[in-house]
Amino acid sequence: MEREITIVTTNATPPCPVSPLVFYNNVFSDVSLSPHSLGLLGSPLTATSAHPKSTPARFLPAISPMASSYKNRAPRYAVPQSYGLPWMPRAYYKAAATHPTLAPLSGTCQGLSPSEMLPSVSNRTALFTRYSPGDWYRSNQSNYHEAETSRRKAELLTADTSRLVQDKYQQTSKSQADNTKKLGQRVSDIEFWKAELCHELAEIIKESDALRETKARLERALAETEAPLQVARECLLQREKRMGIDLVHDEVEKELLTEVDGIRACQERTRLFLEKAKAQLMTNRAAQHELEKDLANKQAARRIDGKCHQLRSCSDGISYYHGVQRVDATISVPESWAKFSDDNILQSQRERVASAQLRDSIENLMEVTATEMRCQFNGVNVALTNRIAEMADAKNKLRAHLAKTLKEIFRMEMTIEVLHKAIRDKGPPMKVAQSRLDERTRRPQMELCQDPAQLRLVSEVRELDETLQSLQQRLQEAEDSLQRLVHAKATLEHDLSVKANSLFLDQEKCLGLRKAFPSTARLLGYV
Repeated sequence: MEREITIVTTNATPPCPVSPLVFYNNVFSDVSLSPHSLGLLGSPLTATSAHPKSTPARFLPAISPMASSYKNRAPRYAVPQSYGLPWMPRAYYKAAATHPTLAPLSGTCQGLSPSEMLPSVSNRTALFTRYSPGDWYRSNQSNYHEAETSRRKAELLTADTSRLVQDKYQQTSKSQADNTKKLGQRVSDIEFWKAELCHELAEIIKESDALRETKARLERALAETEAPLQVARECLLQREKRMGIDLVHDEVEKELLTEVDGIRACQERTRLFLEKAKAQLMTNRAAQHELEKDLANKQAARRIDGKCHQLRSCSDGISYYHGVQRVDATISVPESWAKFSDDNILQSQRERVASAQLRDSIENLMEVTATEMRCQFNGVNVALTNRIAEMADAKNKLRAHLAKTLKEIFRMEMTIEVLHKAIRDKGPPMKVAQSRLDERTRRPQMELCQDPAQLRLVSEVRELDETLQSLQQRLQEAEDSLQRLVHAKATLEHDLSVKANSLFLDQEKCLGLRKAFPSTARLLGYV
């Protein structure tokens, strides 16, 4: 389909180069010119208004240009490659072939009124046609075919849906009945294991109570052996408060350590069986805990499965829980579930047998720990008495040396005071000599002469510096000597305080603690 378009312009002023517009559906829209018309005109066309076009019932989809409509229509004039278009064609617009009848336009658009550009716009609206009749016909045929296909698919879907609903109803009813039966069987299994767990729980509680009573007797026997041990440890602890050189590993400390080792040796077997009893009691409690936890889980499962067994489609309290079927919280299978409870019962039975054997061993143990602890107790007391005598003699000798050191400290302090006075006396002569030198630096020009007076002043300052340095050195030596004497005094005083502290610890603390010893009956755990 070929269209002829005639564009009328005035000779005075050509149209302005603005984008062409087409009035479509009461709205101005941008359109593009074909390369043929651009080549014909030689410059961009201008449109300021267009006559409205009738609006179609609906927009047609974008259809590619028909090859038959534009076949063998080669352009007479090609657009130059250097010609720059300020716009591009839209998706729903097509370029049309034209036979130009006018010469290319030239000039500017200055002074051209909108009324003078109307004739070219009215002709241009007929140039750009969106679709051809063939496009319109094929679009209608496509819509008819699509509607027929949709109706046929809807009829098939309706028939399949009816059959699907009936099948799913029967499947749902069967699944619910099967699950109800399986839940009933599950409740029966839970009841059986609950009874087994309850019986074994009662037995393990009874054995644990018996072991706990035996353990209490063993603890009382061991507690009585703790008194001599605590006395020996307390003596060692008190003697750790000795200061300085008195922290020696003397005979008293050796005897105390021997006593501690002897008591620990007597306690070792008792502690061993006590630890075994504690460990056995812990394993009994662990087995009991597993039984109680398993029994509690069985009760909770019985309650939940019983409730699930009673639920029906008409029951109250049912609701939707979206996505719950995707949550797999199970951690066991029926075989591992039954084996778990059976293992708990077998473990409890093994612990009951071990607990009974341990109680028999403890009964035979508590009669062998009372006779080895008294000999060492007396040996420690003798060693303490001898050490106290040695400490008193050393304290008297320290007092004599301290008196001599105090006298020498007094003499050294007097010497230091004499040195301080000598140093202070050298201050005024130094100030005089340095002031003279400073004043002589203000002599003008050639008067700054290094005369004998200048040389003697410099020599005097140096002599005074050497004198001060020698006095400072001697003062430092005297102060160092005084510090050594003070340190010796402090050491002697510290030693005196150390000896006094050691005498107090050995006489008052240690001997005061070692006055009583537990009886044999208490060591056997009968009291």
